[in-house]
Amino acid sequence: MSHQKTTNFKQQALQVLTIEAQAVADLAAKIDDRFDTACELILACEGRVVVTGMGKSGHIGGKIAATLASTGTPAFFVHPGEASHGDLGMITAKDLVIGISNSGETNEILKLIPLLKRLGIPLITMSGDPDSSLGKAANVVIDVGVREEACPMNLAPTASTTATLAMGDALAVALLDNRGFTKEDFALSHPGGSLGKQLLLTIADLMHSGDDMPVVESKEKLSAGLMQMTSKGLGMTAVTDSNGILLGILTDGDLRRAVDRHGDIRDIAIAEIMSRKCKTVRPEMLAVEAVLILEDNRINGLIVVDADNRAIGALNVHDLLRAGIM
Repeated sequence: MSHQKTTNFKQQALQVLTIEAQAVADLAAKIDDRFDTACELILACEGRVVVTGMGKSGHIGGKIAATLASTGTPAFFVHPGEASHGDLGMITAKDLVIGISNSGETNEILKLIPLLKRLGIPLITMSGDPDSSLGKAANVVIDVGVREEACPMNLAPTASTTATLAMGDALAVALLDNRGFTKEDFALSHPGGSLGKQLLLTIADLMHSGDDMPVVESKEKLSAGLMQMTSKGLGMTAVTDSNGILLGILTDGDLRRAVDRHGDIRDIAIAEIMSRKCKTVRPEMLAVEAVLILEDNRINGLIVVDADNRAIGALNVHDLLRAGIM
């Protein structure tokens, strides 16, 4: 294949984007009663949504299935070629199938129709030709037809796959809203993502407690506080009374200020230099709330207290950084 120097890369790119943007914009006119019917069928499905498609449509189908699954609609992708060689056993009578084919004549999907009909499995087709064989066999057709592909030869699936992907997103979000799917629900299906961490991790999950918590009684000498700060490595220690009630906090900053004022501070009581007004949090609070408190007050650590103001834990900015909250 010969290569000829091209100087209109930008022009070609802009043309592709213009064609694909128009293809997506044209979908608005295709959101009709058939779209409503498709949503109602999916909401009524007692099993899972099985998405299938060949080639580029298959790649788009995989993404649509993943989007549905992550937004409250149980779904997975099945390759139609593999389905006719054993994988069709993954589809049950309670499921629903979304068949994606721009032409509506994809042979591998058409071969599945007799079994789907026999089991009474609803079929939703996403196609560029509602009058195709697949369209006629479906319970409902979602029209994703485009005027032209972005490919100069009008052959490579470009605008058509973009339109199908966008329609899949529209379907998933419409279902999400109808189900009352929340940010917390999204977080539960994305526990490893940043949003999942922000909505699932509580202060109790991150705080240092028990023997790992730096704590000292206010009647102790400063040396005891220094030992807690050094051994626990948080740059601070909670200061309590004999019953564990929080009285204040001793930080690196308190130590520096005490040295400036007193010089030798080894025999000074902790109560003399601790900060009595300190920010506290409860263990059930979200970890992301601790971030806001730290940032708003320009501090590096927090003491965790229970309902009776007993010191039960501590955490600092490094704990939040390690957890990926900041």
